[in-house]
Amino acid sequence: MLNRLDGAQPYALGLFRFIIGLIFAIHGASTLFGLFGGREAEAGAWPGWYAALIQLVCGTLVALGLGTRIAAFLASGSMAYAYFKVHQPEALMPVGNGGEASALFCWAFLLLVFTGPGAVALDRLFGARTTRVAAEEPRREPATPVSV
Repeated sequence: MLNRLDGAQPYALGLFRFIIGLIFAIHGASTLFGLFGGREAEAGAWPGWYAALIQLVCGTLVALGLGTRIAAFLASGSMAYAYFKVHQPEALMPVGNGGEASALFCWAFLLLVFTGPGAVALDRLFGARTTRVAAEEPRREPATPVSV
């Protein structure tokens, strides 16, 4: 039974990536633009406005599966910063300092850095085209050194 689930793993990972990225992007949009009942951050205010910009951009890229590993790395780092600079000084444990979301996002994005985007992602589409173009190019032999 469990072996049958192995074939679904890339698709489950792709769904995980999409949902995590979408939630992250929505959180950024709510802070940048006051959407979805969020409070709009003042433009250029440190760190809230910049964090929201990272959330919107990286969340969208991760959701689409475009530049997933890099976007996930930046998102994970921003959430680590949020946890240790904003939440952790209030209390040691996430449940006591309100940092559960930051901690979970940090680890979820770090997982995507190492696993990649999963089966359904724009990275795969562009990667397949790049690989196909490289395969069609003639192979060049390295130049042999000329002895004098």
